[in-house]
Amino acid sequence: MAPRDRSRRRSADRAWFITAPLVFFAAICSIVTGLVSSQPFGDWLLALLLLVAMAAVGMPVLNFVVRRQSFGMTLTEIPLVLALFLLPPLTVVAIYTVASMLTQTRHRFAPVKFWFNVAKAAAGTSLAVLLLQALPPSKEVDDPGTWLSLFAAVTAVILVSLLGIVGVHTLLQGWQAGRDSLRTARPALLTAAINVSLGLIILIAVTTTWWSLVLLAALGAALVLVYRSYAEFFRQHRTLASMYDLTRAIGERGQDGTLVDALLGRVRALMQAEYATLWLPAQGRHPEVLLTARVDDSGLLDVVPTPTSLRQRASDEGRTIAVGRAFDEESNERRALSHGKVKDVIVVPLRSGQAVIGTLEVANRLSDVGHFTRGDIPIFETVAAHAAVALENSRLVDRLRHDAHHDTLTRLPNRRRITGALDESVKIRAPGEVVALLLFDVDGLRQVNESLGHAAGDKVLTEVANRLRASAPSSALVGRAGGDEFLVTLRLESAEAALELAAQLRDQIRDEMVFDALTLDVNTAVGVAVHPDHGSDAAALLLRVDLAATAAKSVPGSVQLFNPALESRSLRRLGLAGDLRRALDQGELEVYFQPKVTLRDRRLVGVECLARWEHPAHGTVAPEDFVAVAEHTGQLSRLTEVVLREGLRRSRDWALADQPLPIAVNLSARTLIDQHFPDRVQELLSEYKVPAQRLTLEITESGVLDGTDRPIPTLQRLRDLGVRLSVDDFGTGDSSLAHLRRLPVHEVKVDRSFVQGMATDPGDLAIVNAVVTLSQQFGLAVVAEGVESELTLELLQDIGCEIGQGFLFSRPLPYERLAAWFGAQVEPETISNGELPRLRVVP
Repeated sequence: MAPRDRSRRRSADRAWFITAPLVFFAAICSIVTGLVSSQPFGDWLLALLLLVAMAAVGMPVLNFVVRRQSFGMTLTEIPLVLALFLLPPLTVVAIYTVASMLTQTRHRFAPVKFWFNVAKAAAGTSLAVLLLQALPPSKEVDDPGTWLSLFAAVTAVILVSLLGIVGVHTLLQGWQAGRDSLRTARPALLTAAINVSLGLIILIAVTTTWWSLVLLAALGAALVLVYRSYAEFFRQHRTLASMYDLTRAIGERGQDGTLVDALLGRVRALMQAEYATLWLPAQGRHPEVLLTARVDDSGLLDVVPTPTSLRQRASDEGRTIAVGRAFDEESNERRALSHGKVKDVIVVPLRSGQAVIGTLEVANRLSDVGHFTRGDIPIFETVAAHAAVALENSRLVDRLRHDAHHDTLTRLPNRRRITGALDESVKIRAPGEVVALLLFDVDGLRQVNESLGHAAGDKVLTEVANRLRASAPSSALVGRAGGDEFLVTLRLESAEAALELAAQLRDQIRDEMVFDALTLDVNTAVGVAVHPDHGSDAAALLLRVDLAATAAKSVPGSVQLFNPALESRSLRRLGLAGDLRRALDQGELEVYFQPKVTLRDRRLVGVECLARWEHPAHGTVAPEDFVAVAEHTGQLSRLTEVVLREGLRRSRDWALADQPLPIAVNLSARTLIDQHFPDRVQELLSEYKVPAQRLTLEITESGVLDGTDRPIPTLQRLRDLGVRLSVDDFGTGDSSLAHLRRLPVHEVKVDRSFVQGMATDPGDLAIVNAVVTLSQQFGLAVVAEGVESELTLELLQDIGCEIGQGFLFSRPLPYERLAAWFGAQVEPETISNGELPRLRVVP
C-alpha cells in the first residue's frame, strides 16, 4: 500500500503545473481589467452579502435523476450573475475567489486540490469580468443584450473550470481520462444555463423592487423543503434498489463460490465507500478470510486500510463500531485513523444466531466532501444481516457438500468422491501410465468391535486412515469406501508398480497399534485393479478391485491383482443364487458320505455328510461356491437342515439294520450366531430318534477360534444336548493350540494340506505331530483328513493319530454306492458280532 500511496502523492503534485498557469492567467486578466475599468472596486456592503450567498450556495451539491441519469449541481452561478451585474469587476473576482476558499476550507480538501479550485475560480471570474469590459451590458436589466453578456461571462467561468479539470485529468491519468472529463461538459453547461436563467429572473425581480426578496426567500424556502423531500425519497429509492440488487446477487452467487466478490462490490457501491472489507476468523476447516473491495480496482485485495483492533473490538463486543466526523464518541480511534488517511469507517459484526462469525466494514465515503452519518448505520446493519445469512448459508452448503463427499469418522473422501475422481482420471489417457485402484480390507475389525467395543474399532479405522494418508504418495487420493475398506487411487507406471506400492502400504499398516495399554496387530487384504486393463470406468474398476480384495482374503495379508477368472467365478455365484433356492425347493441337492476309519485296525467309526449339487447347466458346482451363495442370500439354514435331515435319516436306517453308524455334518461359522439352532438340532434328533452322541457337528477353525467368546454359548448348548463337536480344518488359521482348552469340543480334524505333505515335508510332519500330541493331552480325539497313501497312514500310526479319512479308504459316495462299498469293504463277521465294522486289508 505504501509505495502506491507515494506514487499517488507524486502524481497529485503535478496538478501544480495547471494551478500555476491559472494563477498567472487570473493575475493578467485582473491587471488588464483594472487598467481598463473606471471603477474596479467598490460597493463592499453589497459585496459582503453576495459573498455570504456564494459561500452558502456553494456548499451543498444538489442531485437530480432525469431519465435514469443522475446529475449533480451547485447554485453558485445564481449569485455570480447578480455580482457581475451589480458589482465592480475586481470586487466580483475578489468575493468569488474568497467564497471558493471558504468552500474548499469547509470541505477540507488537500492543499493541491484546494489551491487548484481557488485558482480556477479566480481565473474564470477574471476572464468573465474582462469579457464584460469588452461586451459591457446595458444598464437595463430587461435588455436581451444584457442577458447575452451575462450568459457569455458565466459561460467563460464554466469553460475555464472545465478546461482546468480536463487538463489536470490528462496530466495525471492520461488522454483517455481527459476525454472522459470532456464528455461531462454537456450536463455542466446545462446546469449553468439553468442557473443563469434563474439568476437573471432574480436580478430582474430585485432591480424592480427589493421587496421581491421576500417573495424569493419564501420561494427558496419552499424549494428547499421540496428538494429535501425529493432527496430523501430518492435516497430511499436508491437504497431499496441497491438492497434488492444486493439480496438477489448474494442469493445467486451463494452456490458458485463467488459470493464474497458479489457481496463486497455491491456493499461498497451501496454505501458509496472507497473500501468494503469482509473479515471471517478461522473456524473449523475454514481458514481466515480478510478481503477488501476498493473503488476502481477489479477483483479483491488482501490488504485493509483500517487497524485490526476495530474489527476485533466489534467482534468481541458484538456491536457496531463507527469512527468519523459524525461519531464523536470514537474520537481516539478517529485520531488513530487519520494517520492512515482513513477519514471514517463503520464496522458491523456479522451474527449467526447469538454467535459473531465475523465483521463487515466500509471506509471512506466517496468524494472529498462525503462522510458517513448516523443514518448510514441502520442501512449498513441491514446489509450486514443479509450478508451474515448468506455467508452462513454458503458455509452450510459447503459443509453439506464436504460431508456428502467425505467420511465422518476418518475425514477421508468417501466412495462417492473416489468414484468421481476415478471418472475424471480415466478420461485422460497418458502413454506409459495406468490409473491404479487399491482396496485395503482390514482383517479382524469385527472381533475388535465385539471384544473391545466400537470405540476401539473406530480408533483402529482412524489409525489405518492416518497411516495410509501419511504413507501414500502425495499424488494419491486416499479414501474410505465404507466399513473396514479403504481406497487409494493414483497414476503409476504399470500394474507391477501398483502391486509393489500396495505391498509397501500394507506393511506400513501392519505395524503395531498401541491404544492405552493394549497393543494390536492389524493386517489387511489388498485388491488391486488398473485402468485400462481392468475397466474403462469407475464402476467397473470398483467392482473388480472388490473381487480382487475378496480373493486376497483367502490368503490373509496377501495382495491380489484382478484377473478375469475372479469375475467369472463371482458372476457364476451371482447366477447360482436363484438356482440354489429352486434346487432346495425341489430336493435337487444330494448328500454324499465319506467314511471315517480307525487307523490301527481300520474299523469304520462313522461317515461325514457332504452336500453335492449337480447343476443342469453348469454341471458339478463346488461346495465352497454354493455354500458362499447360501450365506449371502439367507439360505444357509435351509442348506444345513437339508444335510442334517438326510444324515439323520440314513443314520436311523442304518441303526434299524443293526449297523449303527455316527454321522458328521459341517456347520458354517454363521450358523453359530443363530441362537435357535441348538433347539432345531434337538427337534431333528427327536424326530428321527437318533441318539445325540451319534451326531458330530464340524465347525471350521476360523468359525470357533475367531478371537471372541461369541460362539461358545451355542457350542455349550450343543454339547449339553450330547452332540459331539469337532474343529475342522485345524491348522489353517492363525489360532494357537492353547485356544482349544476353552472350547467345549470333542474332536480335532487336521487339515488335509498338512496330512498330504507329511511324507515329503518335515515341517508338515512336525505340525501334525504337535497337533496330535497336544490334542490327546487335552482329551480330544484327532481325525486326519486327506489320507491317500499307505506311507501317510504309517506315519500317522507312528505319531499316535487315531482316526483318518481320505481317498485311501473311500471317496465321498452317494447312499446307494455307499451300501455297495459296505458290502465290498467291510468284513461280514465284524457286523454279525456287533463290533464296529472293520475294513478288509487291501494289499
